[in-house]
Amino acid sequence: MSIDLPSDYRPSSVEHYMNPLQLEYFRRKLQRMREDLLRQSSSIFRSTAATEPQGDRSDQASAETEHDLAALGQGRVTMLLAAVDQALTRIANGTYGFCADSGEPIGLRRLEVEPVATLSVEAEELRERGTGRQSR
Repeated sequence: MSIDLPSDYRPSSVEHYMNPLQLEYFRRKLQRMREDLLRQSSSIFRSTAATEPQGDRSDQASAETEHDLAALGQGRVTMLLAAVDQALTRIANGTYGFCADSGEPIGLRRLEVEPVATLSVEAEELRERGTGRQSR
């Protein structure tokens, strides 16, 4: 089913929460995020392609540090890609936008800033204090 989403559409609190337009908006946002992450991943991979160590020990140490930082960046990208894929799955199965702990709406503002969010602000705060439900 294709949704005709106006180019200037932004989710609004006056609409029914997670209506088809909102879901399509976030699906597209997540797909763009996924494409950007794949580009970053490819760029990181190209920049860290195996090369022969060159230069003196200092140059080699700098190159190793750059490689280590790139590996950290790649790990972050990989984690975000997994979170994006999970969010897209939640859109497909109808659970996107609802807190994994309470089942309550996460909220449009939070999802706009963090479209991969799985917890409401309240549930996140409870977890940070150690009093919330922990995921399995």
